[in-house]
Amino acid sequence: MTTLIVVIQIVAVVGAGLLSGVYAAFSTMVMPALNRLGDPRATATMVQINRRAERGPFILIFASAALAAIGLAVAAVPRGAGVELAIAGASLASTVVTVAVNVPLNRRLERHGAPFWAEYSRRWTAANTVRACCAVIAVIVAVAHWVDS
Repeated sequence: MTTLIVVIQIVAVVGAGLLSGVYAAFSTMVMPALNRLGDPRATATMVQINRRAERGPFILIFASAALAAIGLAVAAVPRGAGVELAIAGASLASTVVTVAVNVPLNRRLERHGAPFWAEYSRRWTAANTVRACCAVIAVIVAVAHWVDS
């Protein structure tokens, strides 16, 4: 295995690990805390969090993890590296949930405000938990493979 592929593996797995931690923290701590603030304050706070996420270090981690997962998948296919493909697939599943569910919900929250909060919180947290699980599965598969090697 080339050094480049090892670097891509590391970036993909570390990125998935970082993202799984952020997502898990939101499902287990941030969203429950926001739900106790009341709909208007929760909405205003979450809108600010979402804006910051799209402009801050989070977007760099998110994009790097996604690109590394794509690179890992591309490198895995011709080599028949099923474990690497599984790692990339789980990580990319997390990315797909983000882009297909969480981001559109964020946009709706910003447009519709506090009246949308209850539905938003329920749906966003459910999708967020799914993406956390996908990202952590990528890490578990990688660690299990590396321990077994």
